[in-house]
Amino acid sequence: MEIHELDRLGDEIAELSAHLEAATAHLLDLIREFDARAGWNTGFRSCAAWLAWRVGLDPGAARERVRVAHALGTLPLLARTLARGELSYAKVRALTRVATPETEERLLALGRAGTAAHVERIVRGWRRVDRQAEARETARRHASRALHVYQDDDGMVVLRGRLAPEVGALLVQGLAAAREALYQRSREKDSDTRTGRTFPRKRPSAWRATRAGW
Repeated sequence: MEIHELDRLGDEIAELSAHLEAATAHLLDLIREFDARAGWNTGFRSCAAWLAWRVGLDPGAARERVRVAHALGTLPLLARTLARGELSYAKVRALTRVATPETEERLLALGRAGTAAHVERIVRGWRRVDRQAEARETARRHASRALHVYQDDDGMVVLRGRLAPEVGALLVQGLAAAREALYQRSREKDSDTRTGRTFPRKRPSAWRATRAGW
């Protein structure tokens, strides 16, 4: 009789826990929408700061709630599993640190198979591998950088290169600014020609100076 009663208590604990996880999933949906609509922007620095005040969460826990809420917006499998109470918030919180839409199915299987502590260890290892892969990719991209500028046989200037995104963006901005300056100079020249004004020709060295400035 006592064993039957303990089994009933155990089942009730598991069922109530599933309901709590489902409620947490709904809470995270609300937090994501509240943050997206800047409902916290009434004197608070962030949604996490508002949560810490309104709900009484620890600031670190509040930041994690907001992070997980946004992560689940792009991870439908994990979001549905939490909403059904099939996976604990502790596991989902850990998995969202590394999960992507491409990897969440595999990570979900790992989450189902192990304890929360086991999932935390897997995530730490996964992040370590990701950092190593990112470091190798950064080194490869750094080694492949190059920029070649030369004058072709017909006098045209040829640029060929491979640049880091931020450097490439600066180069594009510089070229756009130079093109706009040349366009404005051409318009002023046309206007001067129509009004009869003349100016001395620039020396050939002007192109070389402009090229060096780029």
